[in-house]
Amino acid sequence: MSTTLKNGSVLILAGAFAAALATASTVATSDAQAAADKDKCWGVSKAGQNDCAAGPGTSCQGQAKWDYMTNAWKYVDKGTCETITTEASGKGSLQCKPETREEIPAANRGCEA
Repeated sequence: MSTTLKNGSVLILAGAFAAALATASTVATSDAQAAADKDKCWGVSKAGQNDCAAGPGTSCQGQAKWDYMTNAWKYVDKGTCETITTEASGKGSLQCKPETREEIPAANRGCEA
């Protein structure tokens, strides 16, 4: 391979890498701005639709096993959480509460950050 072709390939690769980093940075900034207009609302997500924190034993987003788990949260518009009423007659909460369902193992009922 010629030196010119090799140098050109390196430049193309470097440019692609730089573009990928810029895109990732923009996405992270957009997510941070969106989160600033939102509250973490505990106990309002349907099974598998939580944004994060679904108790011990879960890896995060989409891991809630039951509807309205009180130890799983979803982003909602700032100031609306505590006005949300679920089909289970519960209310949204700005704080995690341990889950009380008997079918959930005791080790998975707590709250994680």
